[in-house]
Formats: sequence, C-alpha cells, structure tokens
Amino acid sequence: MQQIEGHETDAKRKRTVHELETVVIRFSGDSGDGMQLTGGEFTKASALAGNDLSTFPDYPSEIRAPSGTVAGVSGFQVQFSSHRVYTPGDEPDVLVAFNPAALKANLADVKRGGTLILNESAFTPQNIQRAGYTTNPIEDGALQNYRVYSVPVSRLTQLALADTQLSVKEILRSTNMWALGLMFWMFSRPIEVEITAINKKFAKKPHIADANIKAFKAGYNYGETAELFDANYTVPAARIRPGTYRNITGNAATAIGMVTAAKLAELPLFVGSYPITPATDILQELAHHKHHGVVTHQAEDEIAGICSAIGGAYGGSLAMTNTSGPGMALKSEALGLAVILEIPLVIVNVQRGGPSTGLPTKTEQSDLFQALYGRHGEAPMPVIAARSPGDCFHAAIEASRIAIKYMTPVILLTDGFIANGSEPWRLPEPGTLTPFPAKFRTDPQDFAAYRRDPETLARDWVKPGTPGLEHRIGGLEKHVLTGEVSYDPQNHEKMSHLRAEKVAKIVAEIPPTHVEGPEGGLLLLSWGGTWGAVAQAQKQLATEGKRVAHVHLRWMNPLPPDLGAVLKRFKKVVVCELNLGQLSHVVRAEYLLHVEQINKIQGKPFKVSDVVEGARPLAESL
Repeated sequence: MQQIEGHETDAKRKRTVHELETVVIRFSGDSGDGMQLTGGEFTKASALAGNDLSTFPDYPSEIRAPSGTVAGVSGFQVQFSSHRVYTPGDEPDVLVAFNPAALKANLADVKRGGTLILNESAFTPQNIQRAGYTTNPIEDGALQNYRVYSVPVSRLTQLALADTQLSVKEILRSTNMWALGLMFWMFSRPIEVEITAINKKFAKKPHIADANIKAFKAGYNYGETAELFDANYTVPAARIRPGTYRNITGNAATAIGMVTAAKLAELPLFVGSYPITPATDILQELAHHKHHGVVTHQAEDEIAGICSAIGGAYGGSLAMTNTSGPGMALKSEALGLAVILEIPLVIVNVQRGGPSTGLPTKTEQSDLFQALYGRHGEAPMPVIAARSPGDCFHAAIEASRIAIKYMTPVILLTDGFIANGSEPWRLPEPGTLTPFPAKFRTDPQDFAAYRRDPETLARDWVKPGTPGLEHRIGGLEKHVLTGEVSYDPQNHEKMSHLRAEKVAKIVAEIPPTHVEGPEGGLLLLSWGGTWGAVAQAQKQLATEGKRVAHVHLRWMNPLPPDLGAVLKRFKKVVVCELNLGQLSHVVRAEYLLHVEQINKIQGKPFKVSDVVEGARPLAESL
C-alpha cells in the first residue's frame, strides 16, 4: 500500500484513517469458498468509488479439488488506485486467507510487512496438516515479517446467523460475506450499495439474502467495534476521462464487441460454439442478446461449432465461433474451409496453458504459431490480438470489419488473463463508432463467384437464393473466376497467391506503429495481454533514467508495414511474451534481426517486476 500525504483521525472511533494511493488485495480460499464472488463484489465497490482498477481471478482446474489442499486454492486479486492502473499488481498488500492452504499458496507473493487477515477458525490441526504445515504458522513465528490479524471468521459468522433457520453448511457459505464486510470497513466503503446488490441477487430467496446481509453487516461491525485494528484506509477516486463506465471482463467485452459489430454492419450475428474454459463466458454472454438479433447455437462439438458458423456466414450473417487452444486444433480443417470459401468469419481464441488439456484455467500466449500457421496448405489468415479486457471490445469490432471488407476469416487472440480479468471500461459515446454496412451482390449481370474487388481482392458476398446468382461452394479448389471446381495446376497456384495477397493488402488498415519512450536505446516489444505489465515496466525503467521504449502489437498478421524500420532504430530489441519465444522467432525470420527474450510460461501473467528485472541489465549494458 502506497501512502500519500495527509491523514485524518476519526474522533468517534479514535482510529487513524490513512489515505492511500494504491492498494492490492488478494482473497484466497478453497474453490468452494466464494472467492471470485467476494473479489468481484469488492471490485464493484471500488469501481463505484471512482478508483481505477485491474483484477486477476485465479482458480484451479478441478471443479472441486480436495478441501483444504493447496491444489484446491482459488484466488481473486484486485489493484485499485487513485491513479491509472495497468495490472492487478505484483505483490498483495493485503491477503485474506480463509484456510492454511490459502496462506501456504500465497504467502510468498505478499509484500514484506504486508497485512494478513486469517480465518483462525480454519486453522485446525487437520487443515494445517492438509496444507503441508507441520506446525501452526499463526503460532510458530513464521509470520513475524507481516502484520497478522487472526480472526475467527467462521465462528463469528455462525454466531451472527445463529437465529436463522439455515443449516450449519448453509451458514458457513456466508463466511465470505462476513469477510467482505470487514474489508468494506477497512477500506471505508459504504455498505448500502452492497446490501442492495445482495437483495437483488437473492430476490427469490429472501431468507438467503437476509443471512448474507447479516453476515456482511457483522463483518463490517466487527471492524468498527473490535480493538484489533488501529486504523482503516481510504483511496481517493482516480482522475479519469469523464463518461459512463462499467467494470467489464475481457470475455464480456468480446461478446458486446461482436454484438456492436453486427449492428455497425447492419447484420444479424450468428454464433456457433462449444463450451471450453476459459472461453465459455463469451457464448453465455451472447445468449442474453437475442433481442439484438443474436442467434447462439451451442453445438455438439468444436467441429460442429465452426461448421455451423461457416454456414451462418454463407447465409449472410456476421458469424463467429469462440474457443481455446484445444478447440482451435479441432477446428483447423474447417478453418481451411473458411479460407478457401473466402467468407467473413471471426474466430476468437482465448489462449490458455497447453499442450493438450494442459492448464485449462491458467493463462498463456502459446497459440501464436497455431494462429499463424495452424492449417494445412497455404491458408493465410489475418490475426489480431487484444491487449486488455476493455480492448477486447474494440478488437472484436476491428476483426469483424476486416472479415467483412476483405471477405476472409479473421482470428482474434485474447488470453485467460484478460478474458477473466476486469477493468473500468468507458462506454463509447453514440455516433463515435463508424458503421461499415455489409454489401451483398444482387445484380446477376457479369456475375462470377470469384470476381474480385481490385482494391481489396474480396469476392462478392451473395446470399443463397438470390435470383441469377447461383454458384458452387465447397472445399475443393475453385476456378479463379467462376468458382467451379478446378484441378488445374496453374489455377491453384494463382488462387494461392491471390488469397495470400488479399491478406497482405490488409496492411493498408494498420496505423503507424506507436513508440512509447525515447528511441535509440532498448525497445520492449510485446503483444496481447502482456501490454499492461510491459507498459508499466517501461515507465518504471524510464524513471530510473534508463533509455527504454515500448512498442505493443495489435496486428500479428500482417505485421505493421513500418515495424521493421522501427525495430532497426534501437540498439537492442527485447520481445516479452508468455511462451518460449514465438513472436521472437517471427521477428527474427521476418526482419533478420537479433532479439533478446523475456519469457514466462507458468500459467501466470507477467509481473511488472518480471519485465523490469529482465530488461534492466540489458538497458544498463548499452
């Protein structure tokens, strides 16, 4: 917690209220303890308080791992601040640990001197042993470098709800609300909004709403009345651009971006998809937008999902399918079909740890090669990568616009970190988004299925059943003009060149590369969800007097036309990515440049310190 000048004393409570600049909190417990809900509710309160923020949910792959074990620990981290926030934070200032396993899994990350709020009730001999401790860490001196508040949260929750008709199991489900109330008190959050939210959430179960509110108030009042705490805190609102904001995850932003794109294109949206972690929320969100002309089809498998989306595009809809790496592998043959058909289709890949089933709930950037090259034959496709939760909205619109304008499938890469993470997102003002209405061929005169626009090389989009515009479709190679099946060697080569040239022409859509920082020294090159950590690292190194700049890529294929010239203006280029060096390989091959690498492949996003510590010696060696 970064304290800024000024504090005041609350005369009633005789406690000091510290004004802080930035706070990082991590809630952690068993996967059934409601950590995502607790963190999400605290995040909403921080957003309503006007703080800038960034979140990182982290949960195990198993639906219900063994209770009390490190493998079953689920967490939610939020950084909220009075200034701009780029990441969920490197080190928690406060860890709320619901059991010994949560403490064991997270203690190494907590800032030295940080605050630990421990559910003393859960530190039983059995739970201590399950977590891998031999003695009680609250009592054996292991936590002497931290400010420790040992609170019997579970027992106090039971006391608060003793007069309800709930079972003991149901009562203990409210333990997270008790802890949430305590954190509301500690960080000076008003309780009225949360009480309203609880009543709304459990409107059909008033007895559950009442229990949660009682537990929440009990936690808040404990902080107010107990002599355990000598201070609470406040974080002023951030100075942000005026407008209407909502807290949004990357998956929600992707879904809303696709709905918006369909409106801008004046088309219905067809979604053919199959559930897969961590991409499922996109399908679920889109299912709520039938009133906006969205049709969602939950297919029986990944192959059926993309094939139904191809049918939707052929029928005249803006079509999309969403998945993660294993699903992309299953869709690969149909991706080639979309390429040869030359139809507008958006494929969203929310990257996760691999290979195979790998780390389903963890983040990674290891699907870049798959996006660029993961199809048989010469099957080039445009590839766009979103950089943050809110940016997923704009990336989805851009992918849709390109797909329609160039009549091509487009891959949109996000990742588990930005898909599940959240940030305040400013709703676009009406009229600020440029429409791109789709055009369908209706005139049969001089029609040929693969006659191309001379500027974009896009073929005409024809709705099936349009009189006089009947034509063949399928996966066999097409005649360069008529679309009839052709096995002619020269025709195949020409069509291969045309499909590649069409994608290459998209460079005309890519704006000049933005360089943040001074040129001539060290350049940090990033893509996708690593943007926040690398952007903040560049600023930190610059304040140290290091000559360090930053370039972040949205377009992965084609690459920006001026990128090669930009890279050559620096003495050293360092590629930062959550894989073993895929963009590094592309840059070396494309520009014949030597590049350094900062890589991480642990299922976790970059910390700012990962980038700073990797780049600092390289900057000092210049």
